[in-house]
Order: sequence, then C-alpha cells, then structure tokens
Amino acid sequence: RTVETVEGGGIIILLLSTLKSLTQLYSLSMDVHSRLRTESHQDVVGRFNERMVLSMACNSNCVLMDDELNILPTSTLVSRIKPVASDVPDGNFLGKNKELEELCESLADTQPAGTLVSQCKTLDQAKAVITFLDSASEKTLRSTVALTASRGRGKSAALGLAIAGAIALGYSNIFVTSPSPENLKTLFEFAVKGLDQMDYKEHIDYNIMESTNPATPKSVVRLDVFRQHRQTVQYVHPQHSNKIAQAELLVIDEAAAIPLPLVRSMLGPYLVFLCSTVNGYEGTGRSLSLKLLKELKEGGSKHTSGGSNDSMTASLVAHSRNFREITLDEPIRYAQDDPMESWLHDLLCLNASNHVPALPQRLPHPKECELYYVSKDTLFSYHKATERFLQQIMALYVASHYRNTPNDILLMSDAPAHHLFVLLGPVSGEPGKLPDVMCVVQLAFEGQISRSISLAALAQGSQHHGDLIPWTVSQHFQDTEFPKLSGARVVRIATHPGLTGAGYGTRAVELLRSYFEFDVQGLDDAASDEAEMDEERRGGSSEQARGGDATLLTETIAPKKGLPPLLVRLEDRKPEKLQYLGVSFGLTEELFHFWKKNGYEPVYIRQGVTDSTAEHSCICVLPLVTSE
Repeated sequence: RTVETVEGGGIIILLLSTLKSLTQLYSLSMDVHSRLRTESHQDVVGRFNERMVLSMACNSNCVLMDDELNILPTSTLVSRIKPVASDVPDGNFLGKNKELEELCESLADTQPAGTLVSQCKTLDQAKAVITFLDSASEKTLRSTVALTASRGRGKSAALGLAIAGAIALGYSNIFVTSPSPENLKTLFEFAVKGLDQMDYKEHIDYNIMESTNPATPKSVVRLDVFRQHRQTVQYVHPQHSNKIAQAELLVIDEAAAIPLPLVRSMLGPYLVFLCSTVNGYEGTGRSLSLKLLKELKEGGSKHTSGGSNDSMTASLVAHSRNFREITLDEPIRYAQDDPMESWLHDLLCLNASNHVPALPQRLPHPKECELYYVSKDTLFSYHKATERFLQQIMALYVASHYRNTPNDILLMSDAPAHHLFVLLGPVSGEPGKLPDVMCVVQLAFEGQISRSISLAALAQGSQHHGDLIPWTVSQHFQDTEFPKLSGARVVRIATHPGLTGAGYGTRAVELLRSYFEFDVQGLDDAASDEAEMDEERRGGSSEQARGGDATLLTETIAPKKGLPPLLVRLEDRKPEKLQYLGVSFGLTEELFHFWKKNGYEPVYIRQGVTDSTAEHSCICVLPLVTSE
C-alpha cells in the first residue's frame, strides 16, 4: 500500500528488520493472514512473499543489501546496470517536449485553454484537457467524454484542470463523484491550481470546504466560486446519485471502482466527464471499458442484464449521441518504459488484460474439455511457464464481470481454503505449449464449524472471516446445525471472453459436481498416490525453505525444484468430502438462470444492495449426493 505514495517514481525502497536469510520472508507472518484463516483452515502458506522475493532476485534493476550496505549474492544481475545519459534540459526531470511547447504557444491567446494546457506535463495530458474543454464549450449537455489510462498518467490532474476550465466557461452546478473523497485529493488540488493560474484568489473569488466526516478528515469536498456568479463544485457519494438531478457537469473519477449499475444510473441529461484506471489498484479492471463504454459507443441499443430500465435507456441513448474516448499512454510518475513499473505490473498482474489467451484454431466441443486441479505451490513458484499460466488466469478474471484488485492474488496464493480448477481443451503433445484455458473456477472450502462457536456467534450477532455461506445461512435462519456441514463456495468462475455463452462454464460446473460426488473414474487409486506425493513435497519444501546453513552473504535464491505437476487430473486427486456446493453472486437475471439451470437453488437474498456491486446478493446451494 505504500508503493507510489511519493512524487516522481522509479525507485521503490523496502526496509526490513534483521534477517539471517531471505528465505525467512517466505514464512513471514503478515497481518492479512489472520483474515485468510477460517475455522477449519488455519495453515497459511506464504506463497505470495516467496514469489515476490524470487521476482526481485530475478530483476536486474533490484539491489539487495544488508545493514552494512554489502550487496548480496542474490543481486548478481545488478552488475548489468548501466548509467543512463540524461538528455533532459536544465536538469528538469519533467521537461516538456517540443510538440507540447508548440501546442502551448499556439493556444496562448485562447482562454481558458491556453492557461490550463500550460500546466500539463505530457502531450497526451494536454490533448485530454483540450478534449474536455471542447466538450464543455459546446454546452449541449449531451456529451460524454471517457478518459482511460494506467496509473501515473495524470488522469486526475487532467480532470481537475478541466473542472477549472468549466468554471471559467460559466458552468454553475458541477458534481464530482468517486468511491471516497480521499480519492479526489489530486483532482481538487489541480482544480484549485487551475483557478489560481487564471488569477482567481482564495477567499476573494473562491472558498475551499473540507469534510467534517471523521472517517475522511481534511478531504476537500466542495469549492464555492463567486467571482461572476455563484458556482459550485460539490462531491457526491456514488450511492446518492439522486442528488445530481440539477447538474450541468458530472465528473466521475475512478469509475472502475464504482459498481457498474451505479455508474450507469448516474448518466443523465448533462455533460459527463468519466475517468477510469484500466489496470491498477483502484478497481474492476476492464469491466467498465468492456461494458459501459461499449454501450455508449453502440448508441445505448444494447444493455447488460439488470440495468435496462426506461430511465437508464433514455439516458444512455441521450449521451451516446456524442461520445468521445481518450487514452493516456505517456507516463508522468515513471519514465517511459521504466523497468520498475514493468516489474510492479508483472508481480501484481496489473497488465493481465494483455495476456488474454488466443482462441485455438479449432474450438473443442465443451464435452471434449476436461477439468484440472491447479497446484498452488507450483503456480506461484515463479517458473517461466507457471508465470505465463498465472497471467492467463488473471486475464480471464479481468475480462469477466468481477471486481479485481491485487489482493485477489494474495487470496489465491495464501488462503488455505481457496483452490483453483481450470477447464482445458484437448491437450496437444507439442512441447512447451501451454494448454488452452477455456474457463477457470476458484473454490473456497467452508463449514465444519463447531456448534459451540456457532452458538457464540449467534449470541453476539457477529461472524468470523471467511465461511460466507455457513455464517450467512446460520444467522438468517438462526440455525446452528448448518455450519457443521462441509461445503465449497464458487468464489469466481470466469470463461474466456470470446467463449461466453458457449457452454464451457456449464461444463466446468458439471464436472465439479461429478468430482465431489465421487463420480470421476479412477479416484480409488488416487488416495495412496497423493499421500506419497504430499509427504515428498513437504520434505523437499521444508528443506529448501530452511536454506541449510546459508546466510545473507552466501545464499542464492532460486525457484524451488521437485514441485508437483502444475495441472493434476481429477482422477489423480481424491476430492474432499462435501455435503453441498454453493455460490454467492450479485443477483441478475442472467446469472440467476445460469445457476438455476445447473441445479443450484436460492436459499438467501439480501434485502439491501451491497456496496461493492450495487446489487442484491443471492446465495444458491446444490446438495451433493455421495455414496460415502
């Protein structure tokens, strides 16, 4: 969370307490691990830390040193670092290029564009501000301008300058929305900077109001401008979209972190500036650009399920008459092609959208595909092949309707109750070729909670981390017996974006049911083989984790050897004994029909909408029938 909190960028410093060996970081206990444990799954394995340390050891731009500043043998690649000749004039790191300078000169006599563009650091950012001001100057109140970019490209700064320009153009009611007012620090900072550049004076021409909410102290939530007439820039929470009916301009910052139905409902008969991070910490990945922007481009004729009421349809049709999309590519926080930004993106899979696997030349029938269990020890071992496979899995998550954050990787790697399954097409015998991933399923084993703990939780009206379905059903029905059952919840199921609706998701769900009902052939012989593999794996892993007698100045870090296969056939792994399979999802007609078709029955529907999806949560359960 502390990465990229300073101005500039390109340098990441990690300070650690005294270590005898870097492998100690593998088993380092983290605060987040307490939230990953459940009542029946307590053993957390630190795969995330191991993968991060291995990535740093393989990074030629990473230097590992001890407290005496001795470079560790692990950093042998540091010898390849070469000095970079600085061609920046006058030592100014953010020196403007010639095209940007020429653009500023050409707009010098055009106000307010000339003044505001002079504050931009890159040509992309300057063009974005000009596009915003062009739409604002039209004053048709029928335009939508969408700005998408990666982190550190100056999106919020461009929006702030555009707001200052809108005030200069006479807009009176400007509303700004974001998941939290804390997200708008940069936006308001540059809105004020833009006003100052246009000779507005604080307390004379405008006032700044900060939040009185103790949860968001010192966050700017309002600008009152009164030079010519009363003008207001007001923060509004996304859940309070009914308060923006009188808006002339609505600015949505970090739209990817706001539930899609809320973003869609906020579009109305006024000018809309929309900004989103396409890969980063803020949000839902590409769900916004894949769905909402697609609807806007197509003129509002097509809508996703659950969001096509008359008012939304009218607003989308109104806005789609004039839609502009801007993309910022040139970085400000980092230098162009900065290796640290690339390392961070690879480690946290932030650019996973670039790794969506290509469709095979011949699409297999769903019944030709088989489900495989993914070994997490191997998946997060930082071998080249497993890294490509991990990026493919995250690419399917990002391309789906799920909200994605880097915390999801930590959940997948370290949570003891979470397991991965992938649906693969027929495996070709071509060496070195990864199989085609049609669908990925993430399961969380739940239940097996003692009656005494259930009674205590009911008496206190509280629930513990994890075990979503047992705790929810227990509290809703005041039932202390259901948590004792053993079940598995489908946390995520993501199909290749080019294969949605083709039956691959249904095939994966059917194979999961057969697997946990012990209907897969060859399971009788799997138990003894798996026990032997687990024993060998525990012995090898513990020996490598200890690192023998190596110290910081003698050890070398490398991916583990002797790991189990990445993909395990279901007939080669004995399933856990479960009484039910379940799923919790944001209730839409399409998703409800999918799970109902596969035999899942609804047992709980939340009365209010959730903050993360703006939809009613629905829990469905499928009882399992086994011979054991």
